[in-house]
Amino acid sequence: MRSFWISKVISITNKTVFFAWSMQLIPVFKWKGINGGLPKNDKYMQKQFLKDRDIVLFSFQSWDSEIGFNLKDMAYELAKKNRVLFVNRADDRASLMPDKKDGLFANKKTRENLEQVERNFWLYNSGLVLESINWIAWSWLYDQFNKANNRRISKKINKAIRELGFQNVILINDNDFYRGLYLKKMVRQCSTYIFYIRDFLTIQPYFKKHGVRLEQQMIHNSDLVVANSGYLAKYAAKWNRYSYDIGQGCDLEAYQAIEYPMPADLAEIPHPVIGYCGAITAMRLDESIVSHLAESFPECSIVLVGPEDDFFRKSSLKDLKNVFFLGGKTPREVPSYISHFDICINPQLTNELTIGNYPRKIDEYLAMGKPTVATATDGMLIFKDNVFLCNSKKEYADQIRKILMDPNLSGDEIKRERINFALSHTWENSIGLLGGAYFDSIKKN
Repeated sequence: MRSFWISKVISITNKTVFFAWSMQLIPVFKWKGINGGLPKNDKYMQKQFLKDRDIVLFSFQSWDSEIGFNLKDMAYELAKKNRVLFVNRADDRASLMPDKKDGLFANKKTRENLEQVERNFWLYNSGLVLESINWIAWSWLYDQFNKANNRRISKKINKAIRELGFQNVILINDNDFYRGLYLKKMVRQCSTYIFYIRDFLTIQPYFKKHGVRLEQQMIHNSDLVVANSGYLAKYAAKWNRYSYDIGQGCDLEAYQAIEYPMPADLAEIPHPVIGYCGAITAMRLDESIVSHLAESFPECSIVLVGPEDDFFRKSSLKDLKNVFFLGGKTPREVPSYISHFDICINPQLTNELTIGNYPRKIDEYLAMGKPTVATATDGMLIFKDNVFLCNSKKEYADQIRKILMDPNLSGDEIKRERINFALSHTWENSIGLLGGAYFDSIKKN
């Protein structure tokens, strides 16, 4: 009798596990053993460069986005030793609406065009207008339309690949787990599919309906996953053993000039200037920190440079006399603003989106030797010896007060330390770790 009930329990358990697997409630792992889930980084692998390969890059961000992004910089670095095709983000019907203003997504390029950017490097605008499907609530229906969008994209990519004669392609998908979900099988010459994660997108409202399940599928189905922080690599390792931290690179040449012109809209703002450069969004920035600093330092000007979302366009900060919103600037203009800041800040909220994020702006601040005050997230720990990290708005005020009162914290010696640290974060180093991840996964798979 006892053996009868034991066999029943086992049978029920097996059926439950199979049902959960079939409904994708339990991810199917590629590896055995708990140790397989640990992310790899440069402690476990050596830098090794991809050479003479055909590489296709695919991003959720538009090539001509007003906000700089990693994959664009990585494309130039990869093209030094390989042939590279960057597939620009296609428009969808919603992005073409007259009142749609989105610096991340909309590129308004509906004419097909294959343009050579430089030797071994091409930019492809597919001319597609995809269906806007994010409003669909039913997963099964959404997946059918999403697969159709993926199929249309893949046909265009296959066409560009044939025209360029690409073979044995490495396809790198930058965070687009919607439009890139099925490309591994649909792009005919794809031999290796790499998913690049650099942000927690799934907590944003746009990705709430389908993002969590599709991101997990994307990570699991990729041949390997690379991330720009250890935190994100560890996150990806839940679903893919071959998850690697390749660090963050920065192109800091533009931040190394001896002098920079004073921007016209900054010229009349009184010093000391406490400045921020970057996207000004409610998902990332803590309005209360900025407000507290404005009230704590009425003698200082708080200057925010970057595109604003609806929340900050209506923010009560606009009513404060010593807070200045200067709007979005091109990447070429940004160094001139930072060079004329006295103190730089990154007043991030602490949430899933920011906690493991590597903020490029910190390297930009430090490359100019600026004293920098920032929120203490996991992603910021790498900067702990060169940045004043804070856990509250009071700590922000205390650290800024310390900088204002101690001239040594803005002296030449400490400036040089900050600059040298920032300059150690190169794209060459990051791309070397990407290659190391690729060869490590090939060896172990």
